[in-house]
Amino acid sequence: MGVFDRLAELEREGRPAALATVVRDRGSVPRRAGTRMIILRDGRTEGTIGGGEMEARVVQEARQAIHEQRPRLLHYSFSDPGEGDPGVCGGEIEVFVEPLGLRPTLVVVGGGHVGRAVAYLASWLGFRLIVSDDRPEYCTPEAVPGADQYVQCALSELAERIAADENTHWVLTTRGVSLDVEGLPAVLARPAAFIGVIGSRKRWETTRKELIDKGVPAEDLGRVTSPIGLELNAETPEEIAVSILAQIIQQRRQGSGEPMARLARPSA
Repeated sequence: MGVFDRLAELEREGRPAALATVVRDRGSVPRRAGTRMIILRDGRTEGTIGGGEMEARVVQEARQAIHEQRPRLLHYSFSDPGEGDPGVCGGEIEVFVEPLGLRPTLVVVGGGHVGRAVAYLASWLGFRLIVSDDRPEYCTPEAVPGADQYVQCALSELAERIAADENTHWVLTTRGVSLDVEGLPAVLARPAAFIGVIGSRKRWETTRKELIDKGVPAEDLGRVTSPIGLELNAETPEEIAVSILAQIIQQRRQGSGEPMARLARPSA
Protein backbone atom coordinates (compact mmCIF):
# COMPACT_ATOMS: atom_id res chain seq x y z
CA MET A 1 0.00 0.00 0.00
CA GLY A 2 1.31 3.45 -0.94
CA VAL A 3 1.83 6.24 1.57
CA PHE A 4 -1.20 8.26 0.47
CA ASP A 5 -3.46 5.21 0.33
CA ARG A 6 -2.38 4.45 3.89
CA LEU A 7 -3.12 8.03 4.99
CA ALA A 8 -6.58 7.80 3.44
CA GLU A 9 -7.16 4.55 5.33
CA LEU A 10 -6.11 6.14 8.62
CA GLU A 11 -8.46 9.06 8.01
CA ARG A 12 -11.38 6.71 7.31
CA GLU A 13 -10.59 4.89 10.55
CA GLY A 14 -10.35 8.16 12.48
CA ARG A 15 -6.77 7.46 13.62
CA PRO A 16 -4.59 10.56 14.14
CA ALA A 17 -1.32 10.61 12.19
CA ALA A 18 1.22 12.92 10.58
CA LEU A 19 3.24 12.78 7.38
CA ALA A 20 6.93 13.71 7.56
CA THR A 21 8.54 14.55 4.19
CA VAL A 22 12.17 15.38 3.49
CA VAL A 23 11.77 18.55 1.42
CA ARG A 24 15.43 19.66 1.09
CA ASP A 25 18.82 18.00 1.48
CA ARG A 26 22.42 19.16 1.08
CA GLY A 27 25.60 17.17 1.36
CA SER A 28 25.81 13.85 3.13
CA VAL A 29 22.45 13.03 4.78
CA PRO A 30 20.60 9.81 5.74
CA ARG A 31 17.82 10.18 3.11
CA ARG A 32 17.11 12.47 0.16
CA ALA A 33 14.31 14.90 -0.65
CA GLY A 34 11.01 13.18 -1.32
CA THR A 35 11.43 10.51 1.35
CA ARG A 36 8.31 10.14 3.49
CA MET A 37 7.36 8.59 6.81
CA ILE A 38 4.01 8.25 8.60
CA ILE A 39 3.91 8.85 12.35
CA LEU A 40 0.97 7.69 14.47
CA ARG A 41 -0.15 9.49 17.60
CA ASP A 42 1.45 6.92 19.90
CA GLY A 43 4.83 7.41 18.19
CA ARG A 44 4.81 4.31 16.03
CA THR A 45 6.13 4.88 12.50
CA GLU A 46 5.58 3.45 9.05
CA GLY A 47 8.55 3.96 6.72
CA THR A 48 11.72 5.84 7.61
CA ILE A 49 13.45 9.12 6.83
CA GLY A 50 16.85 7.92 8.00
CA GLY A 51 16.57 6.54 11.52
CA GLY A 52 18.79 7.54 14.40
CA GLU A 53 18.60 10.65 16.53
CA MET A 54 17.25 12.83 13.72
CA GLU A 55 14.26 10.56 13.11
CA ALA A 56 13.57 10.32 16.85
CA ARG A 57 13.40 14.12 17.00
CA VAL A 58 11.05 14.23 14.01
CA VAL A 59 8.76 11.69 15.68
CA GLN A 60 8.62 13.83 18.81
CA GLU A 61 7.80 16.93 16.77
CA ALA A 62 5.20 15.01 14.76
CA ARG A 63 3.39 13.86 17.90
CA GLN A 64 3.20 17.46 19.05
CA ALA A 65 1.99 18.54 15.61
CA ILE A 66 -0.81 15.94 15.80
CA HIS A 67 -1.82 17.24 19.22
CA GLU A 68 -1.84 20.87 18.06
CA GLN A 69 -3.07 20.11 14.52
CA ARG A 70 -0.42 22.51 13.19
CA PRO A 71 2.29 21.70 10.59
CA ARG A 72 5.94 22.57 11.10
CA LEU A 73 9.16 22.81 9.09
CA LEU A 74 12.21 21.30 10.79
CA HIS A 75 15.88 21.94 9.97
CA TYR A 76 18.77 19.72 11.04
CA SER A 77 22.53 19.98 10.50
CA PHE A 78 24.78 16.94 10.79
CA SER A 79 28.04 18.51 11.94
CA ASP A 80 28.61 18.74 15.67
CA PRO A 81 26.69 16.55 18.14
CA GLY A 82 28.36 18.56 20.89
CA GLU A 83 26.28 21.52 19.73
CA GLY A 84 23.12 19.43 19.61
CA ASP A 85 23.26 18.18 16.02
CA PRO A 86 21.72 14.72 15.46
CA GLY A 87 24.75 13.33 13.60
CA VAL A 88 28.15 13.90 12.00
CA CYS A 89 27.46 13.22 8.29
CA GLY A 90 28.24 16.82 7.43
CA GLY A 91 25.07 17.66 5.50
CA GLU A 92 21.80 19.48 6.17
CA ILE A 93 18.18 18.41 5.86
CA GLU A 94 14.73 19.98 6.11
CA VAL A 95 11.65 17.96 7.03
CA PHE A 96 8.07 19.16 6.65
CA VAL A 97 5.70 17.60 9.18
CA GLU A 98 2.00 17.77 8.33
CA PRO A 99 -0.68 16.42 10.68
CA LEU A 100 -3.47 14.51 9.01
CA GLY A 101 -6.53 16.74 8.75
CA LEU A 102 -8.75 14.79 11.10
CA ARG A 103 -12.47 15.00 10.62
CA PRO A 104 -14.46 15.16 13.84
CA THR A 105 -16.32 11.91 14.48
CA LEU A 106 -20.06 11.81 15.07
CA VAL A 107 -21.65 8.64 16.40
CA VAL A 108 -25.38 8.31 15.81
CA VAL A 109 -26.94 5.68 18.05
CA GLY A 110 -30.38 4.77 16.78
CA GLY A 111 -31.27 4.54 13.10
CA GLY A 112 -34.87 5.71 13.32
CA HIS A 113 -36.36 8.82 11.72
CA VAL A 114 -34.34 11.38 13.70
CA GLY A 115 -31.14 9.33 13.68
CA ARG A 116 -31.34 8.97 9.92
CA ALA A 117 -31.82 12.73 9.50
CA VAL A 118 -28.92 13.50 11.87
CA ALA A 119 -26.68 11.09 9.97
CA TYR A 120 -27.58 12.64 6.61
CA LEU A 121 -26.83 16.17 7.82
CA ALA A 122 -23.65 15.14 9.67
CA SER A 123 -22.30 13.45 6.55
CA TRP A 124 -23.05 16.55 4.48
CA LEU A 125 -21.24 18.69 7.08
CA GLY A 126 -18.10 16.58 6.75
CA PHE A 127 -18.14 14.57 9.97
CA ARG A 128 -16.66 11.10 10.03
CA LEU A 129 -19.90 9.26 10.63
CA ILE A 130 -20.53 6.09 12.62
CA VAL A 131 -24.06 4.67 12.76
CA SER A 132 -25.06 2.10 15.37
CA ASP A 133 -28.23 0.31 16.37
CA ASP A 134 -28.94 -2.93 18.20
CA ARG A 135 -31.50 -3.78 15.48
CA PRO A 136 -29.80 -5.14 12.32
CA GLU A 137 -32.38 -3.66 9.94
CA TYR A 138 -31.66 -0.13 11.23
CA CYS A 139 -27.89 -0.36 10.86
CA THR A 140 -27.24 -0.74 7.14
CA PRO A 141 -26.34 1.59 4.25
CA GLU A 142 -29.87 1.01 2.92
CA ALA A 143 -31.50 2.14 6.18
CA VAL A 144 -29.09 5.01 6.93
CA PRO A 145 -27.00 5.97 3.88
CA GLY A 146 -23.67 7.75 3.96
CA ALA A 147 -21.91 6.46 7.08
CA ASP A 148 -18.23 5.60 7.16
CA GLN A 149 -18.87 2.73 9.56
CA TYR A 150 -21.86 0.67 10.68
CA VAL A 151 -21.74 -1.13 14.03
CA GLN A 152 -24.69 -3.33 14.92
CA CYS A 153 -24.55 -3.92 18.68
CA ALA A 154 -25.95 -2.84 22.03
CA LEU A 155 -25.00 0.65 23.18
CA SER A 156 -23.19 -0.88 26.16
CA GLU A 157 -20.76 -2.58 23.74
CA LEU A 158 -20.30 0.24 21.25
CA ALA A 159 -17.62 2.33 22.99
CA GLU A 160 -15.24 -0.64 22.94
CA ARG A 161 -15.86 -1.41 19.28
CA ILE A 162 -15.05 1.96 17.74
CA ALA A 163 -12.13 4.40 17.85
CA ALA A 164 -13.72 6.90 20.22
CA ASP A 165 -11.62 9.75 21.61
CA GLU A 166 -11.81 13.40 22.68
CA ASN A 167 -12.78 14.31 19.11
CA THR A 168 -15.90 12.09 19.16
CA HIS A 169 -19.45 13.48 19.34
CA TRP A 170 -22.17 11.12 20.54
CA VAL A 171 -25.80 11.65 19.52
CA LEU A 172 -28.13 9.16 21.18
CA THR A 173 -31.44 9.08 19.29
CA THR A 174 -32.43 5.96 21.17
CA ARG A 175 -35.87 4.42 21.77
CA GLY A 176 -36.18 4.92 25.50
CA VAL A 177 -34.86 5.23 29.02
CA SER A 178 -33.93 1.57 29.46
CA LEU A 179 -31.48 1.65 26.53
CA ASP A 180 -29.84 4.83 27.80
CA VAL A 181 -29.52 3.50 31.35
CA GLU A 182 -27.91 0.31 30.09
CA GLY A 183 -25.54 1.94 27.63
CA LEU A 184 -24.52 5.36 28.93
CA PRO A 185 -22.05 4.16 31.61
CA ALA A 186 -19.83 2.66 28.89
CA VAL A 187 -19.99 5.88 26.87
CA LEU A 188 -19.16 7.97 29.93
CA ALA A 189 -16.11 5.82 30.58
CA ARG A 190 -14.51 7.11 27.36
CA PRO A 191 -13.30 10.59 26.38
CA ALA A 192 -15.74 12.57 24.23
CA ALA A 193 -16.22 16.04 22.81
CA PHE A 194 -20.00 15.88 23.21
CA ILE A 195 -22.58 13.43 24.55
CA GLY A 196 -26.19 14.27 23.75
CA VAL A 197 -29.35 12.30 24.50
CA ILE A 198 -32.63 12.92 22.72
CA GLY A 199 -35.92 13.21 24.60
CA SER A 200 -37.88 15.41 26.94
CA ARG A 201 -36.59 16.90 30.16
CA LYS A 202 -38.73 14.40 32.06
CA ARG A 203 -37.15 11.50 30.19
CA TRP A 204 -33.66 12.70 31.09
CA GLU A 205 -34.61 13.26 34.74
CA THR A 206 -35.82 9.65 34.87
CA THR A 207 -32.69 8.36 33.14
CA ARG A 208 -30.42 10.39 35.39
CA LYS A 209 -32.10 9.14 38.57
CA GLU A 210 -31.82 5.50 37.49
CA LEU A 211 -28.15 5.94 36.59
CA ILE A 212 -27.37 7.56 39.94
CA ASP A 213 -29.19 4.67 41.66
CA LYS A 214 -26.87 2.33 39.72
CA GLY A 215 -23.83 4.18 41.10
CA VAL A 216 -22.93 6.46 38.20
CA PRO A 217 -21.40 9.65 39.71
CA ALA A 218 -23.44 12.81 39.24
CA GLU A 219 -20.35 14.66 37.95
CA ASP A 220 -20.07 12.11 35.12
CA LEU A 221 -23.68 12.68 34.20
CA GLY A 222 -22.90 16.40 34.03
CA ARG A 223 -21.09 15.62 30.77
CA VAL A 224 -24.42 14.70 29.15
CA THR A 225 -26.50 17.25 27.25
CA SER A 226 -30.20 16.40 27.39
CA PRO A 227 -32.57 17.41 25.97
CA ILE A 228 -30.26 17.77 22.99
CA GLY A 229 -30.38 20.59 20.45
CA LEU A 230 -31.00 24.32 20.28
CA GLU A 231 -34.50 25.68 20.80
CA LEU A 232 -35.89 26.15 17.28
CA ASN A 233 -39.44 24.86 17.89
CA ALA A 234 -38.34 22.05 15.56
CA GLU A 235 -40.98 19.44 14.73
CA THR A 236 -39.89 17.25 11.81
CA PRO A 237 -36.95 14.83 12.03
CA GLU A 238 -35.04 17.05 9.62
CA GLU A 239 -35.67 20.17 11.70
CA ILE A 240 -34.64 18.32 14.86
CA ALA A 241 -31.43 17.24 13.11
CA VAL A 242 -30.65 20.88 12.27
CA SER A 243 -31.22 21.78 15.94
CA ILE A 244 -28.86 19.03 17.13
CA LEU A 245 -26.07 19.71 14.64
CA ALA A 246 -26.35 23.45 15.26
CA GLN A 247 -25.65 22.84 18.95
CA ILE A 248 -22.65 20.64 18.16
CA ILE A 249 -21.23 23.23 15.75
CA GLN A 250 -21.82 25.98 18.30
CA GLN A 251 -19.85 24.04 20.89
CA ARG A 252 -17.03 23.07 18.50
CA ARG A 253 -16.60 26.64 17.20
CA GLN A 254 -17.35 28.27 20.57
CA GLY A 255 -20.15 30.32 19.10
CA SER A 256 -22.55 32.38 21.18
CA GLY A 257 -25.75 31.21 19.51
CA GLU A 258 -26.87 34.82 19.16
CA PRO A 259 -28.65 35.86 15.92
CA MET A 260 -26.12 37.32 13.52
CA ALA A 261 -28.32 40.37 12.93
CA ARG A 262 -28.20 41.19 16.64
CA LEU A 263 -24.43 40.84 16.73
CA ALA A 264 -24.05 43.07 13.68
CA ARG A 265 -26.37 45.78 15.02
CA PRO A 266 -24.47 49.08 15.38
CA SER A 267 -24.29 50.55 18.85
CA ALA A 268 -26.39 53.65 19.50
